[in-house]
Amino acid sequence: MPYAQLEKFIFEKISQTKLPGLSMSLFKGDEVVWSRGFGYRDAERGLPATDRTLYSVGSVTKSFTCLAIMQLAAQGKLSIDDPIEKYMPFDIRPHGETVRIKHFMSHTSGIAALAYAEQIISAGIGATDDWLPVATANDMLTFMQGAEDWTWAKPGERWFYFNEGYMLLGGIIHQVSGIPYEEYVQQHILAPLGMSRSFYAKSDVDADADVAIPYVNWAQQGRTPASYIYSGVDAAGGLISNVLDLAKYGYSYLNNGKPVADENIVAEMIQPRVKTPVTESPFGEEGYGYGWGIKSNFWGHPIINHGGSVGVATAYLAFIPDANIGAAVLTNGSGYGTGLFAMYGLSLLLGEDPEALPFVRNERRLAKLEGVYHTFKNTMRLEVRRAGDMLVVSEKDKFGTNSVTLIPSHIDGDSHYFYEFMNGYKIYTEFHVTDSETKMIRERYLLRKTGSVS
Repeated sequence: MPYAQLEKFIFEKISQTKLPGLSMSLFKGDEVVWSRGFGYRDAERGLPATDRTLYSVGSVTKSFTCLAIMQLAAQGKLSIDDPIEKYMPFDIRPHGETVRIKHFMSHTSGIAALAYAEQIISAGIGATDDWLPVATANDMLTFMQGAEDWTWAKPGERWFYFNEGYMLLGGIIHQVSGIPYEEYVQQHILAPLGMSRSFYAKSDVDADADVAIPYVNWAQQGRTPASYIYSGVDAAGGLISNVLDLAKYGYSYLNNGKPVADENIVAEMIQPRVKTPVTESPFGEEGYGYGWGIKSNFWGHPIINHGGSVGVATAYLAFIPDANIGAAVLTNGSGYGTGLFAMYGLSLLLGEDPEALPFVRNERRLAKLEGVYHTFKNTMRLEVRRAGDMLVVSEKDKFGTNSVTLIPSHIDGDSHYFYEFMNGYKIYTEFHVTDSETKMIRERYLLRKTGSVS
């Protein structure tokens, strides 16, 4: 079974993070070569996730918004160099300069994120009682009044992920096309691509028979059914779709944009316009185009990608043009990164060993270090647990728990070095792994791993 390794990996990670359900597809050219659902689309009713299950795609929506803008530009109805103020009363001028459509598309307006979407999502899923009544582009303009002091750079200089700008792009699409943003995308992108089960409206989603329940998912506290967000995030993250429809969308980019665009539009959208603030990446330089992120070196290939999250659902869509392949991942909760699942599957399609991916290799190494450690005759007991890419060392007694976070310095080979800061000093902790045992040297102490953490 060619994809058994991928399926085992997915099952392992959603079990560890208690994700309710996940759906994924791998595609090559214009064909889905593998697709499957895992876990539950509805845990309470015991309904399984399938490859047709609907989920929110979150910010994967942004590339649809940019494609709509590029279509309208190709028709001569606007230019991406147009000032925002040509279409609406937008008067923020970072460092005295004009914000243009292309700056919102590439998150380079120079305005730092104002966290409107975070507030909308938090309220929508019940995480806060605060209320932000942003339903339209006009509401967004009102919300942004007084945001001049939140500008940081000149337009085009620096990347600040800016959901607010995408809300305004949706308003521009409405104004220029003469129809609401959602209708434009449905008529000019979704329908031509045959994405017949991709929706913006709650009524359309409610009428579908295979929809994932969105969950607030906490590995320790359990999960709580919630709701998708159907207002206030449309052009920034409002699309509901499935991994088979997203594969059709991916096909169009692998096929020079046909039938919804041309090769010039695709080339413009996937060209990096700005570096993202990733200081050291195992995948080369990371940039952002128009609605797409670009990693320059995934097994020697540029990979075009975008993730999405609305708190109760996560998403990732990626494609590798020069290998003619792609992947789509959707989940109904938060847990293991959707992009990591996709990169594992894409590695298999490229004929590479996914277990050699840097994040997989590091996870495996850190997992081996987790456990209970003792000094001589059990005079001291420490617990070591993973916390993302770091470790947390804890010591418990009747009065409480003392914990410290260890930052990896070198974790190749059989000896691993981590550090912490204490009183201005950089203090190292060492782990040494052999086939028979794992030892930790921490300050003056030598400890041996004697068991697993519960």
